[in-house]
Amino acid sequence: MRAETQKSVDKIEKSLDLLGQRLDWETAPHRLEEFNARVEDPNLWDDPQAAQKLMRDRQMLVDAMETYNSIKQELSDNVELIEMGEMEEDEEVVSEAEAAIAALAEKAGQKELEALLDGEADGNDTFLEINAGAGGTEACDWAQMLQRMYVRWAEKRGYDVELQSEEPGTEAGIKSVAYKISGPNAYGWLKSESGVHRLVRISPFGKGTRETSFASVWVYPVVDDNIEIDVNPSEIRIDTYRSSGAGGQHVNTTDSAVRITHMPTGIVVTSSEKSQHQNRDIAMKALKSRLYQMELDRRNAEINAQHEAKGDAGWGNQIRSYVLQPYQMVKDLRTSHETSDTQGVLDGDLDPFMAATLAQQASGKSRADAQAD
Repeated sequence: MRAETQKSVDKIEKSLDLLGQRLDWETAPHRLEEFNARVEDPNLWDDPQAAQKLMRDRQMLVDAMETYNSIKQELSDNVELIEMGEMEEDEEVVSEAEAAIAALAEKAGQKELEALLDGEADGNDTFLEINAGAGGTEACDWAQMLQRMYVRWAEKRGYDVELQSEEPGTEAGIKSVAYKISGPNAYGWLKSESGVHRLVRISPFGKGTRETSFASVWVYPVVDDNIEIDVNPSEIRIDTYRSSGAGGQHVNTTDSAVRITHMPTGIVVTSSEKSQHQNRDIAMKALKSRLYQMELDRRNAEINAQHEAKGDAGWGNQIRSYVLQPYQMVKDLRTSHETSDTQGVLDGDLDPFMAATLAQQASGKSRADAQAD
């Protein structure tokens, strides 16, 4: 077997090992038997919500087992084909099997990453907020660049992107924007993007000087029907106001925009759709999601550390730097993952950065450890 193909085989076996650990392969068949027994219970649908959760959990287990078995079987089949082809000196058979193994290595790597998305809310839809930081008009323009980057990333994955609110900049760009992004594991993928993003470039606003701009990104999960969050009505203030902006398909001008302030925590959420009733519902869901994120932060030290590191949108708190001048480089300061393909990243090629952060979190390494490695 050629050295390159052996590397692919080793990579697949490593992915299978992680998939087996995440699945707890030794107990998986027994857990599936238990699920099947519960599904046959005639009283199952007396509680529809519990029944739906059971069916989802069972299907997730079935899918994981099928993925593990199919990768393992396909690897075994192609290794045997290579051995047979080499014995019979059939180069065509060997080449086809090697190509299949190379493709399988990519598939196994993707499934390995998906297996890391096993947090309590990783499978949920997500809210994404972007706020311009230090830097005035430059920062507002940078926030709009990030807006485009994340929308493109989401659309490439086939996710639904729904604008929640948007505040244009005074001269250019945006001061803030909020989206709801819906799709499988939307929160799990995007959660690593929370933090301050730093841009270094030649100013496009006639200055001709190199400028540094900051914008903050905040990601938190959409609370689904299986998560109970109680909000005391006496602890919130609801204000209505007129939303105004530069116009266009993404900006509404209406007297029915809603702002909800949660006084104990200081959390403020807004929605500026056309219907005031709809805005109240959207804003309340966003508030519950923010409160749930706070609870996750308390219960998960890594997520908590991530959000504490976010800080103000300025020097010393950034998680990623995007340098367009004097050289081309995007570098994540937590994992040290970097690329010179800055345009690709700004066009939404973010998966390698997200994958590196997920892998770091799964390994239990700190930011300092990862940078030392």
